[in-house]
Amino acid sequence: MKEQKGTTIFSIPMKNRKTNTWDMFATWVGANANNGTWFVGGVLAACGFSVAMKVLVLSSALSYVFLSLVGYIGYKTGVSTMTLSRASFGERGSYLPSLVNITQFIGWTAVNTFIAAQSVSILFHDLLGWPVWGQHGGYLGLVVGIIIMSILHIISVSSGSRSVQMIERLGIILVLVFVIWESVAVFRTVSFSQIVTWHVPAQSKMAVGAAVDYVAAFNLAWVTAGADFTRFTAKEKNATLTPFLGALLGVVWFAFIGLISTISIAISSGVYNANNSDPSTIASKLGLGVVALLVIILTSMTANAVNLLAAGSALSNIFTKLKLKYSLWIVVLLATVVTFIPMFVGSFLSAFESFLDYVGMVLGPTIAIICTDFYFRAHRQYDVDELGKVGGKYWYRGGVNWVAIIVFAIGVAFFLGVHQLPIFVNTIGATFIDMCLSGILYYGIMLLVDRKEDELCY
Repeated sequence: MKEQKGTTIFSIPMKNRKTNTWDMFATWVGANANNGTWFVGGVLAACGFSVAMKVLVLSSALSYVFLSLVGYIGYKTGVSTMTLSRASFGERGSYLPSLVNITQFIGWTAVNTFIAAQSVSILFHDLLGWPVWGQHGGYLGLVVGIIIMSILHIISVSSGSRSVQMIERLGIILVLVFVIWESVAVFRTVSFSQIVTWHVPAQSKMAVGAAVDYVAAFNLAWVTAGADFTRFTAKEKNATLTPFLGALLGVVWFAFIGLISTISIAISSGVYNANNSDPSTIASKLGLGVVALLVIILTSMTANAVNLLAAGSALSNIFTKLKLKYSLWIVVLLATVVTFIPMFVGSFLSAFESFLDYVGMVLGPTIAIICTDFYFRAHRQYDVDELGKVGGKYWYRGGVNWVAIIVFAIGVAFFLGVHQLPIFVNTIGATFIDMCLSGILYYGIMLLVDRKEDELCY
């Protein structure tokens, strides 16, 4: 039998780490300064202003504790999150979290692309008289919009990491201008006191626990990209505190804009429709014009630069001989296909909510296992030189840690079984309970397994 070769794992040495505090902060503010964040804020309007803000802050803060935890692992080891998952899931078992990462980041790319494509559709309506999405024949502008956005994404990722950083910096400036502009437009229409005291129609009201799960899913999506960026910083603070503060500021600020914008339209029109929560529709209804729509298109590129890079990195973890450039092209094409799904399910909102359920279901157990393994089982010490080795320390059985796989499956099953139960829907949601359960279960079983192996060695 021919001996298998391992995979060479490249750890970024401290001397080569150049990401400073501002770049790290800007990256994570920019990660949430996007269309998807505004849309989440708009969806949360179904809870009412006060409850929505409490859920947004608390659920986001708890989610980004895990971003700091994963960020520290990236700083400590110098390798990406999906490479790190080899230590807990096994060399081949890490394909599972990699597939999870690919699907969720492709999904987020599709979300941002669809919203941007709606802006393109509205632009074509204003300039050429084409019907907008939702009207008879409105699919044409949307399809053209999706194609245009996909071409822009291919151009951005093909230009290298430096161009991604430039897009991020430009995007932040544009977004800051836009949110101020949108805020002014909102408060010209309604007062802040009207927004705070607005009551959600009973038939549209969202339960607190459901909102907690949606916000958690939205924020946990970034956690699996944490180490991909923190491995490039030489300061521990920049791997833990800076991402936490940047991501939290970004999500609270921009979701807040989506929240007040959606409520303001509900007040001024007398009708609340959660399907009108996306930035393109909001900008159109507020009469912000062509420039606002162009900004939405550009900010889609800002968020998707990070999404695509993370998805491409995860794909490279599975197909190690595939160059990152080609991985990025593949995920762009896959994201383009996925973007068309809402056209066939009839509602972007229902597709989005189903996607959030999926993200929370698969990411909760994945993140819990990775963090539990590093901090409790490995006591914050990974042997990076052993990563990628066939028959090495992290090979387990046939390259798979079946305990991690089984616990992941239990976590998914638990979420599916309980996340719609009233006791979770009306209180704290299922996501964080699921993560605690997965972490405890993984640690307990691995403790028994490790003890048994130690006894056999003696």
